[in-house]
Amino acid sequence: MPNSPSTPLPACDAQASWKPNGPYSLRQSLGILQRGARDPATRVSENGAWLCFHTPVGPVTLLATRTAGIDAEVLLRAWGPGAAHAVERGLHLLGAYDDWSAFDAGETRNLLHPIVLRSRKSNPGLRFPSTGRIFDALFPAILEQKVTVIEANYAWRHLCLAVGDLPPGPAPAGMRLPPTPTAVRSLQPWQWHQARVDSKRSATARRAAAAANALERWALMDLGARRENAMGSGTLHAALESIPGVGPWSIAEVLQRTHGAADHVSVGDFHLAAFVGQVLTGRRVDDAGMLELLAPFTGHRQRVVRLIGLSGQRKQAFGPRLAPMDHRRR
Repeated sequence: MPNSPSTPLPACDAQASWKPNGPYSLRQSLGILQRGARDPATRVSENGAWLCFHTPVGPVTLLATRTAGIDAEVLLRAWGPGAAHAVERGLHLLGAYDDWSAFDAGETRNLLHPIVLRSRKSNPGLRFPSTGRIFDALFPAILEQKVTVIEANYAWRHLCLAVGDLPPGPAPAGMRLPPTPTAVRSLQPWQWHQARVDSKRSATARRAAAAANALERWALMDLGARRENAMGSGTLHAALESIPGVGPWSIAEVLQRTHGAADHVSVGDFHLAAFVGQVLTGRRVDDAGMLELLAPFTGHRQRVVRLIGLSGQRKQAFGPRLAPMDHRRR
């Protein structure tokens, strides 16, 4: 997966390898981190993934590759000041600590819809990654609020190319580091307009950028951990919720990526509830109906949702498609 299969790579600054203790799919596990096919910061294929991001000690370009075969070894190679840190956290990123054993146990398995059971059998290599990079997940989630995927991916790509720095090492042409909180706070109104981001999302993004340093203190902590703050003891969920404009949908989208949250469902998604209802009952439901259907799988609700997404089922389409909105002349 480098620039071409035969392109030699320069010596890396840090590397490690991991042999999964069972099936593992690099594309399915890390694919959730890629924002569209032309994402400048993350590119994932069946057997390789390029990821460019910031670490507490500097930027890094990370390449994860594996050989053919579902049980093959995964190799991590990294370049840049953050190489050692990225490799040290590599197993979390790959989803190596994501444990499906309770989900696959008889008690839960017996409750699963046949479509979900078949999907699990067909996708045994799915793991949930834990990036520990909160702002990198929060910023694109804000861009995705109340717009089409096409619009959100356009905004993310545009802003990465506009204010994202060049990554270290041999990253493929066109890749960038994600915009830093400082870069996001410095964006001018005309730059938001060029990215087709409305004033509500841009204001939320600026508030999130202002809180980024405080949020990152939870980056390497367990999801349920509490820490002291100015208002007493709090959690990462509560900290995200305290940012005006960041609601349950955005929080779930963040925690699914930063902490591999297996139970956080993206409530408020325009399509999700109807799709889950269609697959599990044959009829469309709202968010309350979706949560009722998923209640028997508490602790693993997002696992069920992901498997439904990988099942090959397609959501029934009703009405015209929403056209992209152009905010540049507003």
